[in-house]
Amino acid sequence: MADTQTRHVALLVETSNAYARGLLLGVKKYVEESPHWSLYLAEHSRHETDFSWLEGWHGDGVLARIETEQTARFIRRLGLPTVDLSAARLVPELPGVETDDGAIVRWAIGHFAERGLRNFAFCGDDRFAWSVTRSEWFAGCVRQRGTTPHAFGMKQSGMRAVERERLAAWLTDLPKPVGVLACYDIAGQEILEACKIAGLVVPDAVAVIGVDNDELIDNLTTPPMSSIEPNTTATGYLAAHLLDLMMQGLTIEPGLRLIEPTRIVTRQSSDILAVDDPLVSKALRFIRARSDQNLAVDAVLRHVGLSRRALDYRFASTLGRTVHSEIIRVRMGHVAELLSSTDWTVQQISERLNFSHSEYMSFAFKKHTGQSPGQYRRTVNGSVARQTFWQE
Repeated sequence: MADTQTRHVALLVETSNAYARGLLLGVKKYVEESPHWSLYLAEHSRHETDFSWLEGWHGDGVLARIETEQTARFIRRLGLPTVDLSAARLVPELPGVETDDGAIVRWAIGHFAERGLRNFAFCGDDRFAWSVTRSEWFAGCVRQRGTTPHAFGMKQSGMRAVERERLAAWLTDLPKPVGVLACYDIAGQEILEACKIAGLVVPDAVAVIGVDNDELIDNLTTPPMSSIEPNTTATGYLAAHLLDLMMQGLTIEPGLRLIEPTRIVTRQSSDILAVDDPLVSKALRFIRARSDQNLAVDAVLRHVGLSRRALDYRFASTLGRTVHSEIIRVRMGHVAELLSSTDWTVQQISERLNFSHSEYMSFAFKKHTGQSPGQYRRTVNGSVARQTFWQE
């Protein structure tokens, strides 16, 4: 018999940023499937510790971003089933769900490397555990490539002008061209403003990518900022599912469940082709400008005036892949973009991108990504089967 008892759930999740609002959207999706929840939420910021709005509340469970010691103490006093949505792990005995920071770093470095960059830098904020984790992943991944990681630590200060000057000086001293991963979009916005002060051209000298894909912030910058989009909807959904099981009396093991990001949204701040070989650069621009066409390798060869053997050799030396694999990579990227940003059918996407038939597009997409178009879209939208993320 289904459990229809109403559960009173408090959401100690800030409403002030895109990441947290995405988590709340994931909770909403779960509640739509499990309508026996009654939610308690107050508008507050990232480090809010005033929980007086819960005075007199008699609840059954909590979903919380536990990022301060005060919040941790409050959660322990409540003594209710709780799932943590923070990387800080201030209450380590709780189960938690978080974005996979290692995947974010690997995606960012791969994004820069695909564009020919060989210098990498990270701008972090040590106030946040997830930023520290990303910094550690970043240093390790860059060293694995045989290069030196560069890092900058933002400081909390009311003297933003002084801090921005310090950031501008750091950016000026970096080897160029360089790809800079910002720990989140607000830091990326600071980097882009500091580049103006330093007279650094974006993306030719400094390519920038943020994290969270906060469209307001990313399009407020000049130029618009590329960003990695975490799968916050799936993260919130899974956290709600785990809490539901706990409120039903099941034991959930502590520790973090990590959710991979969904996509990189490429905007002008990282739209660079830092390739020394002018013919490879010419071929890349030709391929990217025709991602909606059924482009043949022969057309690329005619455009640059080289034989296939000669151009493949240059591609392998510069990018580590062939001309054909680059065409496929760019085409599949366009498929993924349309799957995540539209409600078009697979047939409509196939026709829009001039595939010979939708079955071939679906086969090629699964071979390239490991997921069918439908699976990819469900993952991006957070409507993923529960067993995908949690093993009983």
